[in-house]
Amino acid sequence: MIYTGGTIGMEKDYATGSLKAFDFAGIAAKIPEMDSLECQVSLEQFPEPLDSSDVGPDHWRQLARIIADNYDEYSGFVILHGTDTMAYTASALSFMLKGLRKPVILTGSQLPIGDLRTDAKENLLTGLYYASYYENDEAVIQEVALYFEYKLLRGNRSMKASAEYFDAFKSPNYPHLGQSGVHLDVDRPVLYRAPQEESFGIDLHLSDEVFLLRIFPGMKLNYLVSFAWGSGIKVLILQVYGTGTIFSDADTENILQSVRKLGVEIVVISQCTSGEISFGKYSNSNIFNRIGAISGKDLTVESALAKCMHLIGNPNYPGSFRESFAQNLRGEMS
Repeated sequence: MIYTGGTIGMEKDYATGSLKAFDFAGIAAKIPEMDSLECQVSLEQFPEPLDSSDVGPDHWRQLARIIADNYDEYSGFVILHGTDTMAYTASALSFMLKGLRKPVILTGSQLPIGDLRTDAKENLLTGLYYASYYENDEAVIQEVALYFEYKLLRGNRSMKASAEYFDAFKSPNYPHLGQSGVHLDVDRPVLYRAPQEESFGIDLHLSDEVFLLRIFPGMKLNYLVSFAWGSGIKVLILQVYGTGTIFSDADTENILQSVRKLGVEIVVISQCTSGEISFGKYSNSNIFNRIGAISGKDLTVESALAKCMHLIGNPNYPGSFRESFAQNLRGEMS
């Protein structure tokens, strides 16, 4: 179990009224039920517990290294993480951990573990159950997954949908991997399996030359060319309307074409929670065919960002960025 920080390990600072992280080593005292688990649990924690809004690529690399360093010693891994960026971390790890044959389960809570009404205990205990779920000496879950409020979701298909309710995460374009009730259920046909010839390893490549931009009505794109040139970005992710539409005037097309001429790849994803990009369905999406943009299909925002960061400039992938991006690498898109 790897503790990074987050609400699950916080307590109230009575001087300010805000939640702050505490040392998680005493977790067993707060969850005595852990003593009844049919598995042994070791704890590793970040030197300084983090609010998940502070988590980024360096921490994703740190988590990947911890898993790689301990991969042969443990049957599975549970990462305790703040909810705000949990789906980003899950997506990034799914691309960084290749040939995974063991469960990596991210979980957390909406209320601190010491709160009387906390959801932390159920999430943590069931997360541990899924991480230790084996049949015939083989892990049932062999991918990066996210467990929250009775549901097991594919990590790179998940998104945070609520800051208020315990049922905080959704997987709008993919079925749940499992659900916990009286029994621990798994939907086996939808589980991911790495190619047989792929052995476990980590690829820590994450580029910071990626930018995400959400389109809105009346938006002016005049600054975009100078921004792309000055920032040196290599990928621009455009989050557009519906199945891939945008205001399709001549100025917009000229601006986006100028961005492309700077060598910037443009990836298009939808602002909608569910559904997918479909160039050509509406005439206002044909602009993306004309400028050579790349369809993000049904990727979540979090997965699209992590995938672009991992692929752009990565020498471990043969072929072009466009060719690699079109591949379904870890079950992240249909």
